Amino acid sequence: MLALKVNEMSICINSIDTPSVLTKTNLPVGDYSANPYIGCTHGCKYCYASFMKRFTNHSEPWGEFLDVKFWPQIEKPQKYNNKDVFLCSVTDPYLPEEKEFRRTRALLQQLQGSEVKLSIQTKSDLVLRDLDIIKSMPNARVGFSINTLDEAFRNDMDKAVSIERRLDAMKILHDEHIRTICFISPIFPGITDVQAIINRVKDQCNLIWLENLNLRGSYKPVILQYIHDRYPQLTGLYDEIYLHGSRMYWELLDESIRNYAKENGMEYVVDDDSMKKPFDAPPVIVNFFYHEEIKKNARNIRAKQSND
Repeated sequence: MLALKVNEMSICINSIDTPSVLTKTNLPVGDYSANPYIGCTHGCKYCYASFMKRFTNHSEPWGEFLDVKFWPQIEKPQKYNNKDVFLCSVTDPYLPEEKEFRRTRALLQQLQGSEVKLSIQTKSDLVLRDLDIIKSMPNARVGFSINTLDEAFRNDMDKAVSIERRLDAMKILHDEHIRTICFISPIFPGITDVQAIINRVKDQCNLIWLENLNLRGSYKPVILQYIHDRYPQLTGLYDEIYLHGSRMYWELLDESIRNYAKENGMEYVVDDDSMKKPFDAPPVIVNFFYHEEIKKNARNIRAKQSND
């Protein structure tokens, strides 16, 4: 066990052996998910992946521990040809600790030369370090999670790099002709200005994913208390959505973004076919608001593809 200080906070770090870093997934954006780490030192207040803590032996709070995975060399990466691999589903592949442990880079090197359809999702500009490998993978795309342009709000929510650094990295990748994604997630009702973010990124990304804030588990009261303390004028709205189950806000936002997309010559869809679009086409906007319905639709699409 190793303890490091990150942003003045002590992080408990362990190394663990695992038989494989790739696991099958039902995510709508992947056949396989890859997570080179367990835990995430970005420590986002709204992190759905915090449920992972109950499967570890850690007593530390979520965000204050990290298990570094080591796995056998992927001997036949071609077995993943034409498969969608999502990196990552329950951590960030480019945590600050990746500078030292390089497990994400190791995975990319092991998949190099295959025809895997790789999607990388991060909140860090450290991904630029691996530009050499990513450029060699014609089916790769890189996404950045951006749910605000307000650095003060961002700083309240996570310990990742600034929004401007993420936007700068996105532009560099896009200028290198790598497909990029702006993942506007989670959308905080009354706080996240979706149209402002789209206007900011529309010329440097190929795809825009939209995902609403889902509150469950231990972080639900944390976020509701935060709203009560910092945005008291929104308390009624959050109670309506997260205590009484109203969909009205999301339905109205859905309609608003649909109209915005039409007015700006963008496609607005519920499944992701951006890899089929010309690189210079306007970004495709994908709505991921209703998770269970999307998962069911994704399973049906994959079943149809398997039978074709």
